[in-house]
Amino acid sequence: MTGESVSDRTRVVLVDDDALVRSGLSLILGGAPDLEVVATASDGVEALDVVARERPDVVLMDIRMPRLDGIEATRRLRALPGARVIVLTTFDADDMIVEALRAGAAGFLLKDTPPDRLVAAVRAAASGEPTLSPRVAEQLIARVTDRSAPDGRRAAAARVATLTERERDVALAVARGLSNAEIAAELYMSVPTVKTHMSRILTKLDAANRVQAAIVVHDAGLVTG
Repeated sequence: MTGESVSDRTRVVLVDDDALVRSGLSLILGGAPDLEVVATASDGVEALDVVARERPDVVLMDIRMPRLDGIEATRRLRALPGARVIVLTTFDADDMIVEALRAGAAGFLLKDTPPDRLVAAVRAAASGEPTLSPRVAEQLIARVTDRSAPDGRRAAAARVATLTERERDVALAVARGLSNAEIAAELYMSVPTVKTHMSRILTKLDAANRVQAAIVVHDAGLVTG
């Protein structure tokens, strides 16, 4: 018999007030051999109980729900170690993106995210890698960057200039919102190699995380859109 054992699977809890959405997400994630949907919840209050009981690896969390919204539920889940929250919503307003990330979300995806990217995002979150959909990453970066400031662009360009050609390729892919696995496939390298490049990129760009690295790349004017 082949495949992942039950103990090796990433345990997922789905939180959404729409039963149809929960069913759809369950079908998508349940089709991945390494993922297991262990429970669902219809609002934030129920989510807190379910997550405390099931101790999942990843929580897919809707934002707008009765009783307790997804952002506040995410904030309260900080007290429970282990579970990484991906906020999933039909809304892509800037303030929601920032609020969700400040609340402790490991990622922010739109509900129209293709199934393969959704599965990849859950896997990335389980491995400790934050993830944003490309459209959301672009909006978040646009909110905090000012490409019209020449001093800021020059400073960013100077930092990007310290990267090797391969590191620059990886940094550009990060700025487009790609995960480590997607970067590895696109650039024909292993995931460990991507992680090694990422570590060097963060040091050279003086960035604390992937989003900050992406901001530097955007400030340098290397990504348009």
